[in-house]
Amino acid sequence: MKIALRNQYLSTQRFSRYLIATGNNNRRAKRLYAANIRLAQAFHPMLSQLEVVFRNALNATLSAYFNDPDWIINQKNGFMSHPSLARSKFFLRSCIQKTEYHLQNRSIPVTAGKIISDQMFGFWAAFFVPHHYTLIRGQPIYVFPNKPAKETRASIHQKLEEIKNYRNRMNHCEPLCFNANTVDCTNALAIRSMIYELIEWIDPELKGYFQSIDTIQSKTARIMLI
Repeated sequence: MKIALRNQYLSTQRFSRYLIATGNNNRRAKRLYAANIRLAQAFHPMLSQLEVVFRNALNATLSAYFNDPDWIINQKNGFMSHPSLARSKFFLRSCIQKTEYHLQNRSIPVTAGKIISDQMFGFWAAFFVPHHYTLIRGQPIYVFPNKPAKETRASIHQKLEEIKNYRNRMNHCEPLCFNANTVDCTNALAIRSMIYELIEWIDPELKGYFQSIDTIQSKTARIMLI
Protein backbone atom coordinates (compact mmCIF):
# COMPACT_ATOMS: atom_id res chain seq x y z
CA MET A 1 0.00 0.00 0.00
CA LYS A 2 1.29 3.46 -0.91
CA ILE A 3 2.19 5.68 2.04
CA ALA A 4 -0.30 8.39 1.06
CA LEU A 5 -3.09 5.82 0.79
CA ARG A 6 -2.09 4.23 4.08
CA ASN A 7 -2.06 7.56 5.88
CA GLN A 8 -5.44 8.48 4.45
CA TYR A 9 -7.28 5.28 5.31
CA LEU A 10 -5.30 3.61 8.10
CA SER A 11 -4.22 6.89 9.71
CA THR A 12 -0.71 8.00 10.63
CA GLN A 13 -1.52 7.66 14.32
CA ARG A 14 -2.42 3.97 13.96
CA PHE A 15 0.65 3.14 11.90
CA SER A 16 3.08 5.26 13.91
CA ARG A 17 3.17 2.70 16.70
CA TYR A 18 4.50 0.12 14.29
CA LEU A 19 7.11 2.58 13.04
CA ILE A 20 8.26 3.34 16.58
CA ALA A 21 8.53 -0.36 17.39
CA THR A 22 10.68 -1.00 14.32
CA GLY A 23 13.01 1.96 14.68
CA ASN A 24 11.19 3.95 12.00
CA ASN A 25 11.90 1.23 9.45
CA ASN A 26 8.97 1.54 7.05
CA ARG A 27 9.49 -1.89 5.51
CA ARG A 28 9.61 -3.69 8.86
CA ALA A 29 6.66 -1.65 10.12
CA LYS A 30 4.57 -2.79 7.14
CA ARG A 31 5.52 -6.41 7.81
CA LEU A 32 4.66 -6.03 11.48
CA TYR A 33 1.29 -4.45 10.69
CA ALA A 34 0.45 -7.33 8.34
CA ALA A 35 1.65 -9.87 10.91
CA ASN A 36 -0.65 -8.32 13.52
CA ILE A 37 -3.57 -8.85 11.14
CA ARG A 38 -2.57 -12.49 10.69
CA LEU A 39 -2.42 -12.92 14.47
CA ALA A 40 -5.97 -11.56 14.71
CA GLN A 41 -7.00 -14.04 12.00
CA ALA A 42 -5.48 -16.87 14.05
CA PHE A 43 -7.52 -15.87 17.10
CA HIS A 44 -10.87 -15.77 15.31
CA PRO A 45 -11.52 -19.54 15.10
CA MET A 46 -10.28 -20.11 18.66
CA LEU A 47 -12.47 -17.38 20.14
CA SER A 48 -15.54 -18.20 18.07
CA GLN A 49 -15.39 -21.87 19.00
CA LEU A 50 -14.81 -21.06 22.67
CA GLU A 51 -17.94 -18.94 22.55
CA VAL A 52 -19.98 -21.73 20.94
CA VAL A 53 -18.78 -24.32 23.46
CA PHE A 54 -19.23 -22.02 26.45
CA ARG A 55 -22.72 -20.81 25.55
CA ASN A 56 -23.96 -24.32 24.70
CA ALA A 57 -22.57 -25.72 27.95
CA LEU A 58 -24.17 -22.90 29.94
CA ASN A 59 -27.45 -23.32 28.07
CA ALA A 60 -27.47 -27.05 28.91
CA THR A 61 -26.74 -26.31 32.57
CA LEU A 62 -29.52 -23.74 32.87
CA SER A 63 -31.99 -25.81 30.85
CA ALA A 64 -31.51 -28.58 33.40
CA TYR A 65 -31.69 -26.18 36.35
CA PHE A 66 -34.97 -24.62 35.22
CA ASN A 67 -36.20 -27.91 33.71
CA ASP A 68 -37.09 -25.83 30.68
CA PRO A 69 -35.40 -25.86 27.24
CA ASP A 70 -36.97 -22.44 26.62
CA TRP A 71 -35.65 -20.91 29.83
CA ILE A 72 -33.98 -18.07 27.91
CA ILE A 73 -37.43 -16.87 26.83
CA ASN A 74 -39.44 -17.74 29.90
CA GLN A 75 -36.97 -16.35 32.42
CA LYS A 76 -37.43 -12.84 31.06
CA ASN A 77 -40.29 -12.70 33.54
CA GLY A 78 -38.43 -14.85 36.04
CA PHE A 79 -35.04 -14.15 37.58
CA MET A 80 -34.13 -11.69 34.81
CA SER A 81 -36.83 -9.36 36.10
CA HIS A 82 -35.78 -9.50 39.74
CA PRO A 83 -35.85 -6.00 41.32
CA SER A 84 -32.19 -6.32 42.32
CA LEU A 85 -31.24 -6.16 38.63
CA ALA A 86 -32.64 -2.65 38.16
CA ARG A 87 -29.17 -1.20 38.82
CA SER A 88 -27.84 -3.07 35.78
CA LYS A 89 -30.89 -2.02 33.76
CA PHE A 90 -31.98 -5.66 33.48
CA PHE A 91 -29.11 -6.39 31.13
CA LEU A 92 -29.95 -10.03 30.34
CA ARG A 93 -33.62 -9.34 29.76
CA SER A 94 -32.82 -6.35 27.56
CA CYS A 95 -30.47 -8.41 25.39
CA ILE A 96 -33.17 -11.00 24.78
CA GLN A 97 -35.85 -8.41 24.08
CA LYS A 98 -33.56 -6.75 21.56
CA THR A 99 -33.08 -10.04 19.72
CA GLU A 100 -36.81 -10.74 19.78
CA TYR A 101 -37.52 -7.31 18.32
CA HIS A 102 -35.07 -7.85 15.43
CA LEU A 103 -36.45 -11.31 14.70
CA GLN A 104 -40.03 -10.10 14.71
CA ASN A 105 -39.10 -7.12 12.56
CA ARG A 106 -37.83 -9.57 9.92
CA SER A 107 -40.81 -11.89 10.34
CA ILE A 108 -38.58 -14.64 11.69
CA PRO A 109 -40.14 -16.96 14.31
CA VAL A 110 -38.79 -16.34 17.80
CA THR A 111 -37.26 -19.53 19.17
CA ALA A 112 -34.92 -20.27 22.04
CA GLY A 113 -32.29 -21.49 19.58
CA LYS A 114 -32.29 -18.27 17.59
CA ILE A 115 -32.11 -16.15 20.74
CA ILE A 116 -29.24 -18.22 22.14
CA SER A 117 -27.19 -18.02 18.93
CA ASP A 118 -27.69 -14.26 18.71
CA GLN A 119 -26.29 -13.38 22.14
CA MET A 120 -22.79 -11.96 22.40
CA PHE A 121 -19.99 -13.37 24.53
CA GLY A 122 -20.62 -10.64 27.11
CA PHE A 123 -24.15 -11.92 27.66
CA TRP A 124 -22.89 -15.35 28.69
CA ALA A 125 -20.01 -13.97 30.73
CA ALA A 126 -22.55 -11.87 32.65
CA PHE A 127 -23.90 -15.00 34.32
CA PHE A 128 -20.72 -14.95 36.42
CA VAL A 129 -21.43 -11.42 37.69
CA PRO A 130 -22.54 -11.68 41.35
CA HIS A 131 -26.04 -10.25 40.95
CA HIS A 132 -26.94 -12.80 38.24
CA TYR A 133 -24.92 -15.67 39.69
CA THR A 134 -26.60 -15.44 43.08
CA LEU A 135 -30.13 -15.38 41.67
CA ILE A 136 -29.58 -18.70 39.92
CA ARG A 137 -27.82 -20.24 42.93
CA GLY A 138 -24.36 -20.46 41.41
CA GLN A 139 -25.41 -22.80 38.61
CA PRO A 140 -22.95 -21.35 36.04
CA ILE A 141 -19.97 -22.79 37.94
CA TYR A 142 -21.15 -26.29 36.95
CA VAL A 143 -20.22 -25.47 33.36
CA PHE A 144 -16.64 -26.12 34.48
CA PRO A 145 -16.76 -29.52 36.23
CA ASN A 146 -13.02 -30.07 35.72
CA LYS A 147 -11.79 -26.76 37.12
CA PRO A 148 -9.18 -26.76 39.91
CA ALA A 149 -10.66 -26.32 43.38
CA LYS A 150 -8.98 -22.93 43.75
CA GLU A 151 -10.90 -21.48 40.80
CA THR A 152 -13.99 -19.56 41.85
CA ARG A 153 -16.80 -17.58 40.29
CA ALA A 154 -14.65 -14.46 40.57
CA SER A 155 -11.52 -15.94 38.98
CA ILE A 156 -13.49 -17.46 36.11
CA HIS A 157 -15.34 -14.20 35.54
CA GLN A 158 -12.02 -12.38 35.38
CA LYS A 159 -10.76 -14.76 32.69
CA LEU A 160 -13.97 -14.37 30.71
CA GLU A 161 -13.71 -10.59 30.91
CA GLU A 162 -10.08 -10.61 29.80
CA ILE A 163 -10.95 -12.78 26.82
CA LYS A 164 -13.95 -10.60 25.97
CA ASN A 165 -11.88 -7.40 26.16
CA TYR A 166 -9.14 -8.96 24.06
CA ARG A 167 -11.66 -9.97 21.42
CA ASN A 168 -13.09 -6.45 21.39
CA ARG A 169 -9.60 -5.04 20.80
CA MET A 170 -9.04 -7.55 18.03
CA ASN A 171 -12.36 -6.73 16.35
CA HIS A 172 -11.52 -3.03 16.46
CA CYS A 173 -8.20 -3.68 14.71
CA GLU A 174 -6.12 -2.72 17.72
CA PRO A 175 -2.48 -3.92 17.97
CA LEU A 176 -2.11 -7.32 19.60
CA CYS A 177 1.66 -7.53 19.45
CA PHE A 178 2.83 -4.77 21.76
CA ASN A 179 3.72 -4.04 25.36
CA ALA A 180 3.77 -0.25 25.31
CA ASN A 181 5.87 0.43 22.20
CA THR A 182 7.83 -2.81 22.34
CA VAL A 183 6.99 -5.80 20.18
CA ASP A 184 5.78 -8.38 22.68
CA CYS A 185 3.25 -11.20 22.26
CA THR A 186 3.13 -12.20 25.92
CA ASN A 187 -0.47 -11.06 26.32
CA ALA A 188 -1.58 -12.88 23.18
CA LEU A 189 -0.07 -16.11 24.45
CA ALA A 190 -1.64 -15.56 27.88
CA ILE A 191 -5.09 -15.25 26.27
CA ARG A 192 -4.42 -18.42 24.30
CA SER A 193 -3.59 -20.21 27.56
CA MET A 194 -6.81 -18.95 29.14
CA ILE A 195 -8.82 -20.33 26.22
CA TYR A 196 -7.27 -23.75 26.72
CA GLU A 197 -7.83 -23.59 30.48
CA LEU A 198 -11.53 -22.86 30.12
CA ILE A 199 -12.01 -25.47 27.42
CA GLU A 200 -10.29 -28.18 29.46
CA TRP A 201 -12.34 -27.24 32.53
CA ILE A 202 -15.48 -27.76 30.46
CA ASP A 203 -14.27 -31.01 28.88
CA PRO A 204 -10.63 -32.10 28.45
CA GLU A 205 -11.57 -34.04 25.31
CA LEU A 206 -12.17 -30.72 23.53
CA LYS A 207 -8.47 -29.86 23.67
CA GLY A 208 -7.57 -31.87 20.57
CA TYR A 209 -10.17 -30.07 18.47
CA PHE A 210 -8.88 -26.68 19.54
CA GLN A 211 -5.31 -27.73 18.84
CA SER A 212 -6.36 -28.65 15.31
CA ILE A 213 -7.48 -25.06 14.59
CA ASP A 214 -4.77 -23.30 16.60
CA THR A 215 -2.11 -21.36 14.66
CA ILE A 216 -1.52 -18.65 17.26
CA GLN A 217 1.95 -19.74 18.37
CA SER A 218 3.31 -19.83 14.83
CA LYS A 219 1.95 -16.32 14.20
CA THR A 220 3.51 -14.92 17.38
CA ALA A 221 6.83 -16.60 16.56
CA ARG A 222 6.89 -14.86 13.17
CA ILE A 223 6.11 -11.55 14.76
CA MET A 224 9.07 -11.85 17.11
CA LEU A 225 11.38 -12.42 14.13
CA ILE A 226 10.41 -9.19 12.36
